Amino acid sequence: MDKKISIILCTYNEAPFIEETIDIIQNNIKNVEIILVDDSSTDGTFEKVKKINNPNLKIYSRKFRGLASAFLLGLINSSGDIVGWVDSNMKSAAAKLPEMIDRLNNNDIVLLSRYVEGGDDKRDKFRSFASRFLNWIYQLTLSKKIKDYTSGMFVMKRDVLLKAVPNCFGHGEFFVEFIYKAYKRGVKIYELPYIQPSDLEKRSKTASSLFHFIHLGLHYISVIFYAHTRRK
Repeated sequence: MDKKISIILCTYNEAPFIEETIDIIQNNIKNVEIILVDDSSTDGTFEKVKKINNPNLKIYSRKFRGLASAFLLGLINSSGDIVGWVDSNMKSAAAKLPEMIDRLNNNDIVLLSRYVEGGDDKRDKFRSFASRFLNWIYQLTLSKKIKDYTSGMFVMKRDVLLKAVPNCFGHGEFFVEFIYKAYKRGVKIYELPYIQPSDLEKRSKTASSLFHFIHLGLHYISVIFYAHTRRK
């Protein structure tokens, strides 16, 4: 019997992309449940999703509380042996899910990585530079073993949660901390090469400018360091 797969989608104003993303997941993965958590979208995302006739789709709507707690809500309501998360507006990432799941045969977590051999970042040069710069800092301050701390797209075996549990607060920093925590606790992580397309497919909602992007990334580092200092 195929293992059950749970894919979590956290949405905020994803109306132009969400139906196609859901179709890609449903049509390419067997025995899948899709758990969508919408944070009060204002562009009709929730209304559009409610019209989708898919018995494998679970939908939750709430007032905006942030990416980390949205993912945690999806995780709590998931039942799969394998759990994954991709950005709701990243159709190309959703199409990589079958390959990511196959790689779990020999790994505990598989994450998409732009900064391993075969990967790339095709966004505008300023955002690409900022992302590479922040990942360089993460490698210096956390571990050089992980090349892409910020792709935010992964699948994992459910029993990984026995070793590492994501933080339920904040935005992108929860993913950085979770991956680092899992690595430190002996979880086997594989980075699958991924070419991130131009900003025509995805635009950041948490960082509207280059300065804000870098400022947010540095804030993530301070939050993660503080959390780990308290645990020592």
